[in-house]
Amino acid sequence: MALEVRQQLRITQQLVMTPQLQQAIKILQLSRLELIDMITQELQENPVLEEETEEVKETNPVRELVKEVTIEEKVPDDIDWSNYLDEYNTPGPISYINEEQEAPRFETFLTRRETLAEHLKWQLLLSFDTLREKEIGTLIIGNLNEDGYLQATIEEIAATSGYTVDEVKEVLSKMQTFDPPGICARDLKECLLIQANLLNLGDSIVVQIIKDHLKHLENKNYKAIAQSLGISVSEVLSAVEIITRMEPKPGRPFAENEPIYISPDVFIHKVDKEFVITLNDDGMPRLRVSSLYRDAVVKDKFSPETREYIQEKLRSAVWLIRSIHQRQRTIYNVVESIVRFQREFLEKGIAYLKPMVLRDVAEDVGMHESTISRATTNKYVHTPQGIFELKYFFNSPINRFHGDAIASASVKEKIREIIQNEDPHKPYSDKKIASLLRQNNIDIARRTVAKYREMLGVLPSNKRKKIKEA
Repeated sequence: MALEVRQQLRITQQLVMTPQLQQAIKILQLSRLELIDMITQELQENPVLEEETEEVKETNPVRELVKEVTIEEKVPDDIDWSNYLDEYNTPGPISYINEEQEAPRFETFLTRRETLAEHLKWQLLLSFDTLREKEIGTLIIGNLNEDGYLQATIEEIAATSGYTVDEVKEVLSKMQTFDPPGICARDLKECLLIQANLLNLGDSIVVQIIKDHLKHLENKNYKAIAQSLGISVSEVLSAVEIITRMEPKPGRPFAENEPIYISPDVFIHKVDKEFVITLNDDGMPRLRVSSLYRDAVVKDKFSPETREYIQEKLRSAVWLIRSIHQRQRTIYNVVESIVRFQREFLEKGIAYLKPMVLRDVAEDVGMHESTISRATTNKYVHTPQGIFELKYFFNSPINRFHGDAIASASVKEKIREIIQNEDPHKPYSDKKIASLLRQNNIDIARRTVAKYREMLGVLPSNKRKKIKEA
């Protein structure tokens, strides 16, 4: 069998991820604040880009339009310069600072909360005089977790510091009197006992419950506590009321988890009987191509190498502006589709949220499901019912005995309402809640109720129960 070389022609199709397409996909899935950061960075790196101001727009708009059209004749490739003119050449706000008046520095507007370690070190320096005690105290502070509990053992701290176990115990004992109450405890029992000691409760019922009956306390088995201590249930309830006012996590007030304020990407307002969609452009820099570089390219002032560099930056600038415009248009179309599907929710509330999947919106707007997924990632919408992530509107359906399916978020809301309206002395079990949902034409299993209840952050029935006083 002879071997020979042949040439064959084949026509194939394949998707090529160009850098421009990758940039468009990246921009689409960015949140609003991330997009602003990206635009700010591009303004610093690309000299061709500039932010629109009132001062720029004072020039003749007709002349600017002629310049934008003429640039096509000088720069190769299929760059549609007029594609973004109508969208991005509207005037934006601008403020002026008096040159004689020095603007305040940015750092003067910043503030920072005191950390738990700083709060304890301040007390440490006031409470101890010797270097030995300060070194041990510093090691103890360094081994506290965010809740204020000591994670290392006394022996480990002694081995690290080079001091004796008794010396570490002495310093730890004094530090456990620091503010906040219960700090430097090694477990929950010690934390509560420290707070009870600060309240001068001595050997009271409160202390006895903390020492020997924490498990019964967790399960609200107050009768077992009363029988063990030989007291009445009402006395147990009085002691429990004191314990519940204690702080199980002393470090919580100093937690660094600052609240995250959401800036919606879209606003939905009801005007008359229609819902109006408005994109949030507040703080979004409006981009344009620098007229300096446009004129320079038209007049052919640069060397071939410089000219090629400017053309590359021009193409990059136009692609960025196009991608931002496409992102805004895609988000608008997606939200418009969601409004069509979820109109009843917008008017009446969460109980009327319909089950919906990405495919429903993708088919409605004529896009791929992956595009819808990127367009709804980290995007928030302000509605008459509150602020929601766009992903919130996509819910799996729950079957009903009769009628259309119901969204899982609506089922969670019904479970929350049932628990909220239950008798606190006789809370509903998960099985009972499932039975009540069946009476409301919702077919759901007990284990699904338990899963949704946990997602809502609700305790089981035995821990929600409140004991009546005798």
